[in-house]
Amino acid sequence: MDLPAWAWALTMVLLASVVVFDLSMAVRNPHKLSTKESATWAGVYIGAALIFGLIMFATQGATYGGEFYAGYLTELALSVDNLFVFLLIIQGFRVPAELQSRVLLVGIVLSIILRGGFIAVGSVLIERFSWVFLIFGAILIWTAIGQLRENNQEAHEAEGEQEEFSKGRFMTFVESKLRVSSGYHGSKLFTRIDGVKFVTPLLLAMLAIGSTDILFALDSIPAIFGLTQEPYLVFTATIFALMGLRQLYFLLAAMLKSLKFLHLGLAAILGWIGIKLVMNGLAENQLPFINGGHHIEWMPHIPTTISLGVIAGVLATVVIANGVLLRRHGKTWKELFAESEAAMAPATPAVATAE
Repeated sequence: MDLPAWAWALTMVLLASVVVFDLSMAVRNPHKLSTKESATWAGVYIGAALIFGLIMFATQGATYGGEFYAGYLTELALSVDNLFVFLLIIQGFRVPAELQSRVLLVGIVLSIILRGGFIAVGSVLIERFSWVFLIFGAILIWTAIGQLRENNQEAHEAEGEQEEFSKGRFMTFVESKLRVSSGYHGSKLFTRIDGVKFVTPLLLAMLAIGSTDILFALDSIPAIFGLTQEPYLVFTATIFALMGLRQLYFLLAAMLKSLKFLHLGLAAILGWIGIKLVMNGLAENQLPFINGGHHIEWMPHIPTTISLGVIAGVLATVVIANGVLLRRHGKTWKELFAESEAAMAPATPAVATAE
């Protein structure tokens, strides 16, 4: 894609403005979004991504337009899967309902920063070293296997085992080094009790989500590079998928544990992209111990239309399969949405007032 500098600048300014607007809304009016409000804003962000894709079709052609849509759908599916981890963290730290939106937005902003850095590094590596395709492909195939394992864990939960948030080494280290107050102090990250400075659980919840963002970025960036190597499309598809994620969280909270086939769908998508990356790496091979350092000419090229069809087909199958499963349990999507209000309420946190 031969884009002028002003196109990059305009895109960056517009997307940054949206993020700042969302951030200001969360700070000025911290509250738990209703299902209607969440659905409205999520629809606006998804609609904006679809319109942007049409602009790519009109100005850059069908290939680049298809690459944007394929990347956007993949990143959006991965983001929805990440919401399940966010839900566990928020419930694990018993974040009050009115502060959940702020915690989520901090996680999303950190995701944008981290993924922006990874995109810049990934673009340089792919341009200079074709063997990076093989590494990215191996990462995605390994991640696909991990998704299958998570699906097995969900099956155990269905038999009565409840999944809970488990603190990793990073959070354990942080808690061992900091004084943590026993309860929340409004929206404060730090507070003083009897003259002693403490950090609040709100800060720990933000750190927990921020630390998981690093792992999420390591999965998502190879996936998007497996569909397009155009930095502009990689960046915009990733950011559009993250925009509206805060609203989607409140909209899908009640549904996250009901999406029984999501991990299977992601495993299929990531496995497909991983194989595609390996094939690309072999087709452009420069490693001396593979085919004498020569390209493998007979390696087939998979067009974007096929990748887009596979991704859209898998996601549609996941939605339909979950709809059938809900009907077997005597529920509808509408009823599941209606349950989101109760599902979003975490266990009552301790609220401290002494300072």
